[in-house]
Amino acid sequence: MQRLSRDAARRVALAAQGFDRSRPERPVTRRDLTRVVSQLGQFQIDSVNVMARAHYLPLYSRLGSYDVRLLEAAGYNAPRRMFEYWGHAASLIDVDLQPVLRWKMARAAEEAWRGVVRVRDEHPGLVEHVLRTVAAEGPLTARQIEHEEQRRRDHWGWNWSSVKTALEWHFWTGSVTSARRTPQFERVYDIPERVLPRHIVETPTPDEPTAQLQLARRTARALGVFSERCLADYFRMRTVPARAAIATMAASGEIRPVDVEGWPGPRWLWHEARTPRTIHARAIISPFDSLIFERERAHGLLGLLYRIEIYVPEAQRRFGYYVYPFLLGDRFVARVDLKADRARGRLIVRSAWVEPGSHAPASLVARELAAELAQVAGWQGLSELNVEERGDLAAALRAALDR
Repeated sequence: MQRLSRDAARRVALAAQGFDRSRPERPVTRRDLTRVVSQLGQFQIDSVNVMARAHYLPLYSRLGSYDVRLLEAAGYNAPRRMFEYWGHAASLIDVDLQPVLRWKMARAAEEAWRGVVRVRDEHPGLVEHVLRTVAAEGPLTARQIEHEEQRRRDHWGWNWSSVKTALEWHFWTGSVTSARRTPQFERVYDIPERVLPRHIVETPTPDEPTAQLQLARRTARALGVFSERCLADYFRMRTVPARAAIATMAASGEIRPVDVEGWPGPRWLWHEARTPRTIHARAIISPFDSLIFERERAHGLLGLLYRIEIYVPEAQRRFGYYVYPFLLGDRFVARVDLKADRARGRLIVRSAWVEPGSHAPASLVARELAAELAQVAGWQGLSELNVEERGDLAAALRAALDR
């Protein structure tokens, strides 16, 4: 069995996710976007917009400042390079993967949320009406489809109407897809034949084991080094098909077993994975970046113990509300809680922390983080950077920005 030091395995993982390349010193192009999409397979979507929505960050982290209209065009204008569906979670996914995700669509009754399945069972007439309406009149939002009802107000979350829930059932089955998003971030639904590229619609549907194997291959390439749990988690496959795909790839030589120092357990290495001598990354990373999808891997391999604290009462948060880890070289060295104050043109650093266990000099981390945050502010069209006092890196970061 091949042995990998933890440092080498970490560099494999970072290279597989695109952090072994320098950011372009020219305007980012659709070709750059296509390369990252092909490498990662998906960008997870999150509705929280404190600094920037989560699906915009993976391209920024790897390519630097770019025109976000490039991603919007790739996801919502023909010829589409991405489409919305359930990947790791709600995601913009490489459109080439749509045929190999149809097994998920066919299993909607087992895979979808209970409330979404319930509307199919309890309101079949509404479900049929909604689909007929979208087919005849789409693209449409849920609010544009007539159906009067009293919405429930006893749940803290979205309080979806029955129409919205019925649309989400059809979205899960693949009967409808997302044509675009409104400025309020509502899905606008349409039938796939009017949204997806024709060659994708006409691609034959592979059988379930074949589709899952193809999805596993894309995952293995995107991870570089991984466990069975990591492979299953990337596109939310179940354990049995993930294990079967690993067995097939191992038998064909596409993956091979490795022993990773400091990250015990059965681990696998993609046969084309690169092991760079060095990584020269400098990037803030979204909490929903595919680099850190699987939190056990993020901790065991990358040294990042991360928990999202959005749902934690403010007084109990350790680091902040929406915290971005900071990658410098091949290690996480800091984390910052960021907020865009667009009315005043400011990027606010609500807290800044040295990453627990980091041995990088605080002055170096502060200097590099200051440079990165200045670029983030410029990318977001913000002219000021304000650092609040919370965190053990805040004073050094303020001093670095003053200099």
